[in-house]
Amino acid sequence: MQKLLAAFAVIPLALSFARAAETGFTFKDTPGQYLDVLYNGKIVARYMDGHDLSTPDKHTETFKPYLHVFDAQGTAPITKGPGGLFPHHRGLFIGYDAVTVGGQSYDRWHMKGGDQIHEKFTAQKAGADSATFTSQVRWTQDGDKGAVLEEERTFTFLPPPAPGYLLVDMSSKLKAVAGETQLAGTVEHAGIHLRPSDDITRDATVYVFPKKNANAHKDKDYPWMGESFTLNGKRYSVVYFNAPTNPKQSAISAYRDYGRFGIFFKTTIPEGKDVTLRCRILVAEGEMPPAEVIEKIYNAFAGTSDPVPELTVKKGESMAANPAQKPAAKEATPAATP
Repeated sequence: MQKLLAAFAVIPLALSFARAAETGFTFKDTPGQYLDVLYNGKIVARYMDGHDLSTPDKHTETFKPYLHVFDAQGTAPITKGPGGLFPHHRGLFIGYDAVTVGGQSYDRWHMKGGDQIHEKFTAQKAGADSATFTSQVRWTQDGDKGAVLEEERTFTFLPPPAPGYLLVDMSSKLKAVAGETQLAGTVEHAGIHLRPSDDITRDATVYVFPKKNANAHKDKDYPWMGESFTLNGKRYSVVYFNAPTNPKQSAISAYRDYGRFGIFFKTTIPEGKDVTLRCRILVAEGEMPPAEVIEKIYNAFAGTSDPVPELTVKKGESMAANPAQKPAAKEATPAATP
């Protein structure tokens, strides 16, 4: 009888340990493919870090690392992977169609001629209140004839404030290793961007800007901007926070009905030096959180005390809606634009 009672006494203790293991942030690594980030036992994000040259298709699938954002249930990504419209758009990613050094320009947005290669994780730490990891990424010259940039890409996950279910900071530290390097290109093809799933309902995409009479085609340096979209009948909202330490006069791309949005940070990196680009992403189910909530998160991120702004809300545009934003001739086909 005593043995039986002792056995039953262990059960609540075991359940307690199981619950404790599911509290806070944890990692689950599938080496050579992806790293999952879990919060309270659910997958909130998946860093796609594979690089597979075994076949042309596998290479295309893995020519750049990126972060998938999952739904609130932790069952599937709500961001885009390989294939679909503009196959180079993937999750939360960084790229430039004009990385120029020594008179040579490299396209590391469409990944023409070279890759971004995850080499290793240099840091991983997860606990009750946060999780962070750093991926060492090599941006190759054409034909992988050496590196044009060395990157430390760091993601930091924090407990999300309501009504969000994911709050993540992305930091990209880019070092010029082949000479003075210019990060340039166009707003549609450069910077840090997020692309929702290819299956969103395009005519339901809406953008929110922290400015009266905002015009994302002309305005610069928004402190934050938001997008709401519908996927499989469910509404999601994403807020993109722009760090005040980022290069100024940065152009905005936040109007496409298919959902890709982000900021183009143009800058020059002296040889042997580096620049760090940063943003914060909040993801919530449902419609856009109130401006008061968003501004509070921005002020905490930026170390500011800005007042709640007036807002502009606009529906997403098709690419044909704004003739001034037509793609360049070399990218006239849908598979290569933007």
